Amino acid sequence: MAVAPWIVSDELWALIEPLLPVKGRRFRYPGRKRLPDREALQGILFVLHTGISWTHLPRELGFGSGVTCWRRLDEWQKAGVWERLHELLLARLRAAGEIEWSRAVADASHVQAKRGAPRRARARLIEPETAPSTISSSTRAGSRWPGGSRAVTATTAPS
Repeated sequence: MAVAPWIVSDELWALIEPLLPVKGRRFRYPGRKRLPDREALQGILFVLHTGISWTHLPRELGFGSGVTCWRRLDEWQKAGVWERLHELLLARLRAAGEIEWSRAVADASHVQAKRGAPRRARARLIEPETAPSTISSSTRAGSRWPGGSRAVTATTAPS
């Protein structure tokens, strides 16, 4: 029987665990015990594999809440874990001769724009103005009342 792709093997975990930042508990007011990193990683992989929403991650699977997994993903991203893991796995594949460079593609979305892209000019309108509304009632220009002005009443007598 095939193993689910979100289950982290012991071999893979041995590579990943040293890359993860160590978070100690506070001495005073330690709060709730932190979800183990391996379970959080498996929850992250489950969400990424299935494409479900973070909030729909089933707690019955033992991966904690989706929000917890999302926070851990964000924390590890800020700590540079994914970049270091990518470099480590590439080095191992390169050493084993498992990378087929003839099929490699350079993707410009991964290249930094050091000075940023030049700002494009705003698009100019090609028509002078928009047409008058066809659904509004006929009112004189500048007036919100049909006929141009409000009727004189006791409360709106001219001064």
